[in-house]
Amino acid sequence: MNWNTWLASSLLVTLAACASAAAGSERPAPLLETGRTRLVMLGTGTPNADPERSGPALAIVVDDRPYLVDAGPGVVRRAAEAAERGTEALRVDNLRHVFLTHLHSDHTLGLPDLIFTPWVLERDTPLLVFGPPGTSAMTAHLQEAWSEDVHLRLDGLEPANQHGYRTEVTELEPGLVYEDELVRVSAFAVPHGTWKYAFGYRFETPDRVIVISGDTIPSEELVRQAEGCDILVHEVYSDVTYQTRPEVWQRYHAQFHTSTVELAELAERIRPKLLVLTHQLFWGQTEAGLLSEIEALYGGHVVSARDFDVY
Repeated sequence: MNWNTWLASSLLVTLAACASAAAGSERPAPLLETGRTRLVMLGTGTPNADPERSGPALAIVVDDRPYLVDAGPGVVRRAAEAAERGTEALRVDNLRHVFLTHLHSDHTLGLPDLIFTPWVLERDTPLLVFGPPGTSAMTAHLQEAWSEDVHLRLDGLEPANQHGYRTEVTELEPGLVYEDELVRVSAFAVPHGTWKYAFGYRFETPDRVIVISGDTIPSEELVRQAEGCDILVHEVYSDVTYQTRPEVWQRYHAQFHTSTVELAELAERIRPKLLVLTHQLFWGQTEAGLLSEIEALYGGHVVSARDFDVY
């Protein structure tokens, strides 16, 4: 992006934010669906310790069954609060499936919480964990790290069950990775910098198709998997404020993540019914400004998600 383009883009974003503030407008409520399938945003954050945004995690809820994607910090308590807010399927003892996009720490730091806390709260079946190669080793190390806790709960005075702390891990290759009477889940490879294995997911339910990008740069495989879907959940960073980042970070983000300009181009090709932004890297940009960067190039329905939004 040359200087004149950057300046024009910055001016557009600033004017849009000022106009919004002058009008006293509030952020519109998320699009709440009442069909069989709901998308619940549990954590929309990044490695940045933003108290308003928990670590990356979302739930696709079909009827009364939740399927989690990623397990960022705070995932269990976010699920508990979502249950209190009305999505009762996300009560803690009902968290039984998780699909990991990749093994970056911000997407997995909540995994031990997800393994053990629901068991303490009476989940009586193993947690089903789906993820890239390396997931089995990670969960085995977590089981070892908390082995004393498990021993004391099983053999002490606490009435703990024998199964809920266990995990059943499936390490994935691209293709259909899970199917039951409510959902078909397909994994597809996405390019995420120097990670050897990173996945996006396509969920097909009785009434919706929802595609989750995972952390990625643009790819043709994502276009193929997501074309015409009901909801595309995609990570994004501000292209405007990216221009102000140190060169070393610009090189990193250009290889690991997707800018607003790149995402707008992708969305024009995919044409989802709803584009949901998550894992937003603002770097000082406002939420209104981030949306303006997308909407300047893409005419479809787009929202910037926050924790507990339901679509």
